[in-house]
Amino acid sequence: MEDLILKHVNLELPTNQVSHETEGLSSKNLVVRRGEPFRITLFFQGRPFNPDRDSLVFKAVLGGLFVKFPATFSKPPAYSQWSAEIEPAARTRPGNARQCSYQIGEFVLLCNPWCPADSVYLQNEELREECVTNDIGFLYVGTSKNVVPRPWEFGQYEEGILEICLDLLKISPQHQRNWKMDYLRRSDPVYLSRVVCAMINCEDDKGILKGNWSGVFQNGVNPSEWTGSADILKQWAKSKFSPVHYGQCWVFAAVMCTVMRVLGIPCRVVTNFNSAHDTNGNLVIEEYYDEMGKKLQMSKDSIWNFHVWVECWMTRRDLGSGFDGWQVLDPTPQERSNGIFCCGPSPVKGIKERHLDVIYDVPFVYAEVNADVHTVIVKNGQVLSRSVDTERVGAIICTKSLGSSRPHNVTSAYKNTKAVMPSNRRADESPRLRRSYTLRGGKHTLAVSLKLVKTPVAGETISFSVTVTNKANSPRTLNEHINAQAKDYNSSPLETFWELHNMLQLAPYEVKTIVHKITHSEYEEMLLGDGLVNLAVVMQDVASHERVLATEEFNITNPWITIQITGDDRVALNEKNEARFVFRNPFHVPVSGVLTVMGAGLVPGKLQSSVSLQPGETMKEVAFFIPKATGTKMLHANLVLKNRPIVIRGFTTVLVRAA
Repeated sequence: MEDLILKHVNLELPTNQVSHETEGLSSKNLVVRRGEPFRITLFFQGRPFNPDRDSLVFKAVLGGLFVKFPATFSKPPAYSQWSAEIEPAARTRPGNARQCSYQIGEFVLLCNPWCPADSVYLQNEELREECVTNDIGFLYVGTSKNVVPRPWEFGQYEEGILEICLDLLKISPQHQRNWKMDYLRRSDPVYLSRVVCAMINCEDDKGILKGNWSGVFQNGVNPSEWTGSADILKQWAKSKFSPVHYGQCWVFAAVMCTVMRVLGIPCRVVTNFNSAHDTNGNLVIEEYYDEMGKKLQMSKDSIWNFHVWVECWMTRRDLGSGFDGWQVLDPTPQERSNGIFCCGPSPVKGIKERHLDVIYDVPFVYAEVNADVHTVIVKNGQVLSRSVDTERVGAIICTKSLGSSRPHNVTSAYKNTKAVMPSNRRADESPRLRRSYTLRGGKHTLAVSLKLVKTPVAGETISFSVTVTNKANSPRTLNEHINAQAKDYNSSPLETFWELHNMLQLAPYEVKTIVHKITHSEYEEMLLGDGLVNLAVVMQDVASHERVLATEEFNITNPWITIQITGDDRVALNEKNEARFVFRNPFHVPVSGVLTVMGAGLVPGKLQSSVSLQPGETMKEVAFFIPKATGTKMLHANLVLKNRPIVIRGFTTVLVRAA
């Protein structure tokens, strides 16, 4: 009897990748998801296929591992094992040849959040779209009272990104040590997420990013200048897996989000405002001030104004169903977990319920959102005052809202709290005041509070008020000491850039409010790219030496680039469109820099132009773009200033319709 000779194989790429929600992930490979059938067509020449005499056996191979399974005419079992079903209308061609086995082709198998039997199944369709297929998003920085969105392109559909993510798994230490065990464990999202988390930073391996919080970035890219994951991943692959310089927490998290979405694990970026870094695990962060209101660096513990990690959705079969759902993973190298720089997956439910014995790293994340803050005033090594704040840490925890650039408050998923997102406050509206602190063991006859008159804006004067209350029935003479320090988001303040010392008189039971101003010329040269300030006031009674302290950390809002699309309601595929970019220099000195325009599916690569502006001068730039993909896209622009460490941003979403 003649052998069946395989003449041609059709992997049915377009049909399979539509049904498997993998369109655009690869232009050359078949990409499918587990638990979902896919179809291939085999063309034989020779005699017709005879099901009574012929058998067709498939062999799926991964490295040196394989599984064999026969093709039958019965419906295959669902989800849990490999199987194949022969569909009717087999096509054959006459001919003569002898060949018994053939290599049909290669394919990529991903996790499947659309499949109820998969351990990453996510039932909510809108969440799946946001956390798996969406390639644009927003990261949130700033402070809890002035949340700033930062546009980001996750870029999972850019050419070569899927292959780079698979390479990441191959060069991981786990694969290098024991490739067979690594392959066998990749079906478990808990294992997979820990491998990826460790590979995002380069501290223990050939990971993607090198962290840098020094403020000196001459040998690499300032983390604030990155706008998407694809450039970072491509640079890493092109350099033969040498670390990309540089990353900070939001960059680490955003790149990990891209990799997890590529692998099919639902992932979103989360920001914790006032995030505690508790190095000794005692759930206490101590902050020290001198008697003049200057914050001191006397503790290894710290509070980051914001810290960014990711959440991945998965079942926790290793822990039990009570811990299924969102899991915290943090690729920023802070502390080691089982000997390597990664964190998680820590179940969010376990964090809220204080299950500190649950793996992985629940105590560390719990401290990040729940630690108490002890504020201490010291002089010549002696403690003058100590107070405790149980509400400051984890003030707001947020992620991107579904279908919107607005932050979505998820604080209640982590802790029992009444925290609310700040509204889109107008510039002339007042933020809430900061609580005051009184001398331990004192008579509590003096109170002070500190309040910003309005949200500070770059180029404008910072105005704030100090309100002091005399609770005693006698007049008082007070020394007022105010100290302002610039700071990085992840560390203690730097040197003082503005201070004021004043004396005032208070009548019995008098309440007095004093308004102070810091002009733009007094702060512009000192502020770093994040525009963060630590402001403190100490009131001291001259006679009794009673001291009270009030503090506030705030960010100065940078101006935005306005983007206008001509006929933005008529943007169509493959048609030329015009965009205008407008920015007014609010600073009192000339600025110059490079304007970069980007947009996956809108702009090929990047469009760049040089910009120089006098004080008060307005930039008006025009760029043209031709959309190459339908759907919601994001056009965004960065103006990186040369003479000051500031990045001016702007973005707009564009709905591209079919022509």
